[in-house]
Amino acid sequence: MAIRIGIVGYGNLARGVESELRKNPDMKLCGVFTRRDPSSVTLRTEGVPVYSSSKIPEMKDDFDVLIICGGSATDLPEMTKEYAKYFNVIDSFDTHAKIPEHFAAVDASAKSANKVAVISVGWDPGMFSLTRLYSNCILTEGNDYTFWGKGVSQGHSDAIRRVPGVKNGKQYTIPVESALAAVRSGSNPELTTRMKHTRECFVVAEEGADKALIEKTIKEMPNYFSDYDTTVHFISEEEFNRDHQGMAHGGFVFRSGTTGFDGEHKHVIEYSLKLDSNPEFTASVLIAYARAAYRLDQQGDSGCKTVFDIAPALLSPLSGDEIRAHML
Repeated sequence: MAIRIGIVGYGNLARGVESELRKNPDMKLCGVFTRRDPSSVTLRTEGVPVYSSSKIPEMKDDFDVLIICGGSATDLPEMTKEYAKYFNVIDSFDTHAKIPEHFAAVDASAKSANKVAVISVGWDPGMFSLTRLYSNCILTEGNDYTFWGKGVSQGHSDAIRRVPGVKNGKQYTIPVESALAAVRSGSNPELTTRMKHTRECFVVAEEGADKALIEKTIKEMPNYFSDYDTTVHFISEEEFNRDHQGMAHGGFVFRSGTTGFDGEHKHVIEYSLKLDSNPEFTASVLIAYARAAYRLDQQGDSGCKTVFDIAPALLSPLSGDEIRAHML
């Protein structure tokens, strides 16, 4: 029997989940929940019902796992905590500094309902997190480095669009090549925030807007741009629509360390991602961990989990014998 999957929200990430679920015959999309008018949501998959999110509590027996794809950084924690009272759930919450408090709140909710909740699943946090942990366990003396890009930052792009006078905008995070080279050399460089990344902004200004003020506001924005070398390009709406609709992203995780009695041997672990579609790749990670959440529930487990707590074999549709024979 296929694992019955529900999706909460229907944006780019949810569309990615819908498309990638078709490649997993052990799973089936059985419904989508939305805060919009359900009749306004059109799926690519025929026969999948769309419900109002207000119906979630009364449908707790109709889905094995809910994948939470909607919600902002502020309301997603409340959604996961609430829905874990009724379902096994999984989310991609990515505010690193707030993960411990999110975990604690969801853990209490899921345990009270005897459900499994998996949080902060994606590529960072997610795949990058696993690389950092594995690498630290292997190279116990060393340094960690994470680079993002080149790619679109959704949060920084949203920040640009909130600036008065901006009609549309997109921001690209770009690693500094000299910093990457220094890390790859094994020299364990000390790198500031400004030394690791630059930020490039493409802005469509409202007619008559003060472009100099817009540029100054962007470059001086705390927590987003003030700590980086930032370039602002003003372009036409036609150029924006033609050249800046993609969702590519990626990045690198390094662990640079030494072994030997005198630390005489250098080692560099490097993990990289080059993603043509950020939401579709994230969706694929969510789907794998949804399978794991279902299996943990079937084993009688409960509470909140992260990627650190879940054995790799639980992610795969293959049997243990098949994994050992072909991948070990």
